[in-house]
Amino acid sequence: EILGSAVAKKYHNQLPLLAKFIDAKQDLSIQVHPNDEMAKREHNSFGKSEMWYVIDAEPGAFLYSGFKKHISPEEYKQRVEDGTITDVLAKHEVHAGDVFYIPAGRVHAIGKGVFLAEIQQSSDITYRIFDYKRKDKNGQERELHTELASQAIDYVVQEEYRTDYSNDAQCANHCIDSPFFSVRIVEADKPIHRNLLKYDSFIISMCLKGSCIIRSRKTGGEFLLKEAFSCLIPACDADYDVVPQNGPVRLLDAFIDNKDCRIFRIFTNFLHLTSK
Repeated sequence: EILGSAVAKKYHNQLPLLAKFIDAKQDLSIQVHPNDEMAKREHNSFGKSEMWYVIDAEPGAFLYSGFKKHISPEEYKQRVEDGTITDVLAKHEVHAGDVFYIPAGRVHAIGKGVFLAEIQQSSDITYRIFDYKRKDKNGQERELHTELASQAIDYVVQEEYRTDYSNDAQCANHCIDSPFFSVRIVEADKPIHRNLLKYDSFIISMCLKGSCIIRSRKTGGEFLLKEAFSCLIPACDADYDVVPQNGPVRLLDAFIDNKDCRIFRIFTNFLHLTSK
């Protein structure tokens, strides 16, 4: 009832997503995550694809996502060694509302002064590529995972790394559909109905701006969701109203899209019944 039938079956009753608010007070390390195949082989874990929604950014703040030019695995290792790896990364100055999808294998890092919301697969597998040669209080540099990272990295250069999406009012704007999660950005200044029962999934709702009441149409129960807080809406209760409080509200909704699984299950049950 919480995860959704298809999610519970596919992920063995485990919550497959994590949601985070990240407020970078310094440049975070350059890193990459393995895909499901490599993570299973090396760590018996899920891989880690993720997305970022920039909530706020100081003037000139930036992040890294992907490469700006093609390099080989050999050049990658050399640039890690001599500290020039950032010279070949795609550097993006960011502003509130920017969205980046970070599939497993894409090199990335958050820069100082960026405050963002993150949705990711439930995995803590991170390969640290470069940490600016910073040292801890004992004078030791943090461990790097150069060899594993070289196996995980996708060296393909993309033309565009930002994700385009609509920003229309009074609707759930389509943002990301991936094999691992889907994301919608909800903009509302008056009550809006959200019926996501067709996805057979829980919903993680992160409040990016304003505040709202989430009211269940099934039970009538409600609660207040404030800015910079998040909540999990059970799959069985995924028919609800969003009621803005004291002005517009912006939500980031993340869920697993099981429509095809659900349609297949209904069709299979139909064939089973008609064959009797």
